[in-house]
Amino acid sequence: MAHWLVKQEPSTYSWSRLVAEGRTRWDGVHNALALQHLRRMAVGDEAVFYHSGDERACVGILRVASEARPDKTDARASWYVEVTPVRALPRPVTLRELRDEPTFAGTELLRFSRLSVMPLPDRAWKGLLARAARPADPVPPVTEGRKGRGRPHARPRSGSGRPRTR
Repeated sequence: MAHWLVKQEPSTYSWSRLVAEGRTRWDGVHNALALQHLRRMAVGDEAVFYHSGDERACVGILRVASEARPDKTDARASWYVEVTPVRALPRPVTLRELRDEPTFAGTELLRFSRLSVMPLPDRAWKGLLARAARPADPVPPVTEGRKGRGRPHARPRSGSGRPRTR
């Protein structure tokens, strides 16, 4: 059995809606690489449901319930699989936590964050489930004066900021 991570903006389709409906089509995938991944999904495979957007957290486990099929209702020639909910994670696991999780190093979630369907290696799957089973790490305080998402420089820059010529 393969493991996957599927992403969706919760305002468009959420974990709680999947649980309420009991089954849905995972469709609307148009990125070529994400479509390749979706077409490789098989009945019985499990996937982590990841809420993207503002939430950015893994929230539940779903199971692939059908083979991948062409979506004849999509003018862009996409594919779909049907999925069913398995269980909610004991707690949401945030992207920040996954970045700190050694088993997630090199995963497509951290390298190609825009993909909506991606494989998860067994080590990442097990690491995610273990992290979800323990309490969340404390959130570090926000430092005053930092702007943007970048990390602070190891040492202050000097000079004009232009690259040096040799």
